[in-house]
Amino acid sequence: MKRLLIVDDSKLMRDMVAACLRPLGAVTFEFAGTGLEAIERLALAGFDLVVLDLNMPDVGGIEVIEFVRSQDRLRQLPILVVTTRGDDDSRARVLDAGASSFLAKPFAPEQIIDEARRLLTPERATT
Repeated sequence: MKRLLIVDDSKLMRDMVAACLRPLGAVTFEFAGTGLEAIERLALAGFDLVVLDLNMPDVGGIEVIEFVRSQDRLRQLPILVVTTRGDDDSRARVLDAGASSFLAKPFAPEQIIDEARRLLTPERATT
């Protein structure tokens, strides 16, 4: 059973991402509505994938990525950033900070499930 953490300040977006990822099969979802809540969950439990928004009211997505990459036990955790910031500069910042992949909102359900499948495989490659 794979554990996924979905982090977005919009409950609607968290629910939509989970609905898109349900076809993955043997997965459980946990949710965080803020960056700080995400950091707390990541510090306490193990996950197989984080789906992360950048724009949050307290701790932003870049800071969450930096926290994850600074922790030995989390360093290899795949992070899929899903954000409204679809420009090349934002993409470069996210990937430079250590995200595994990047999708701009709005996205097609096939896009997010394909990225999640790729990131959940042991031989995944960073994009």
